[in-house]
Amino acid sequence: MSNTDAADAPAPDATESITVYSDYVCPFCYLGRQSLARYQETREEPLDIDWHPFDLRAGKRGPDGEIDDEVDDGKDEEYYAQARENVRRLQEEYDAEMAQELRTDVDSLPAQIVSVHVRETEPDSWLAFDEAVFAALWRDGRDIGDREVLVDIAERVDGLDPAVVDEALGDDDLRDRVTDLFTAARERGVTGVPTFAYDGHAARGAVPPEQLERLVEGA
Repeated sequence: MSNTDAADAPAPDATESITVYSDYVCPFCYLGRQSLARYQETREEPLDIDWHPFDLRAGKRGPDGEIDDEVDDGKDEEYYAQARENVRRLQEEYDAEMAQELRTDVDSLPAQIVSVHVRETEPDSWLAFDEAVFAALWRDGRDIGDREVLVDIAERVDGLDPAVVDEALGDDDLRDRVTDLFTAARERGVTGVPTFAYDGHAARGAVPPEQLERLVEGA
């Protein structure tokens, strides 16, 4: 996404928001949220998160939606070694608790489907659920593609009925809509995550809080 790709500007009387494209299975998305939290703490006014899901594994999914690990996505051992090194560097920089640098065995699609459902039906509980999903994977090393794990996460979020998990995962129309959201992100020029967008400008990667400040405030 280039710096000229537009993001929807917040309504004049609404709380300001920053658009965030992310995939729970991406360690840089988790680290990027640590950076965003640091920036949010420096602001006098709140800054909401306008979240859009993204599927890093789209190129490896078969017609049934299952991930085919035999598909060559061009990521070799050198790529993963560099990724781990970058994760460790940012983990130290943001003082982020992590159980591992990468997880290539987790399918985040179920978590994203449930998250979209929570955002649409219980918006006041969405941020807590979203943060709990990130924490379950990256701090606790749990498989967020597992239904029982998602139910446990939902049970721990105040005010959220854990029945939302089965409601979401049993809704084929919702699954199709989430897939459409993945497509919409790519059509808007998002090719990697995390991508932060604000008022027609964007920054990709787990960028430092100062860069997020410049993105939003033009400082």
